[in-house]
Amino acid sequence: MITPETTHVLAQRLDEAQTTRTDIPSLADTHEFDIDDAYAIQAALLARREARGERVMGVKLGFTSKAKMAQMGVSDVIVGRLTDAMAVTDGAEVDLSRFIHPKVEPEVAYRLARDVDLADPATDIEACVDAVAPALEIIDSRYRDFRFTYEDVVADNTSAAGYAVGPWRPMTGVGDLDVRLVSGAEEAVGSTSAILDDPRNALHALLDMCRRRGIPLRAGQVVLAGAATAALPLAPGVTTAHVAGLGSVSVRGVRA
Repeated sequence: MITPETTHVLAQRLDEAQTTRTDIPSLADTHEFDIDDAYAIQAALLARREARGERVMGVKLGFTSKAKMAQMGVSDVIVGRLTDAMAVTDGAEVDLSRFIHPKVEPEVAYRLARDVDLADPATDIEACVDAVAPALEIIDSRYRDFRFTYEDVVADNTSAAGYAVGPWRPMTGVGDLDVRLVSGAEEAVGSTSAILDDPRNALHALLDMCRRRGIPLRAGQVVLAGAATAALPLAPGVTTAHVAGLGSVSVRGVRA
């Protein structure tokens, strides 16, 4: 394990990369650290953001595609945190100069209606959810050329950079719904079944990871269940995700 001092040094390096919009080499190029260290770096990174006044608004899942898991040689999802500074209103402008090399993914979002008791083995996380919605996640790895290790991406708060949530609907099964993402001249199509076969499975995977990592899940928080298609570059102009049966969500990329 790396020392607490090194944990904070690496968190500072990632934080400065985000705030100055400057990409950096992989942390693994200079330091050897494991997945426990990576979550400790993520927590230190989040603490820096909270010290600036940001509030945690939810969590996001990564590696919910079985193909992505196989590519990275892992069998677990990864978890990052969403803050109010990352939130974009559905249909609103988002300044592309905030990011280094932003990409966008279509997702399914869930809303927690009450706190999730991580200590109770009988907790039914689906019963803690009251609504579902289409969502867009903006990812922006702080690593040069989006090149990173498994531990790197966890330390970097799973590339979290922004998110927009469409209209909420009462909680219902999602299963296999068609998804279409359009960003500029590019388009990606897929299915919500790409999210662990069913986005509800992502909720159960989230509960397991939050128990293991001590990540609280609070009433009112948003859960992004994972990408339903490959990511596309976030382009100037309107980017829209449509999830059949759930609706659409969009943002407008601009350069301030």
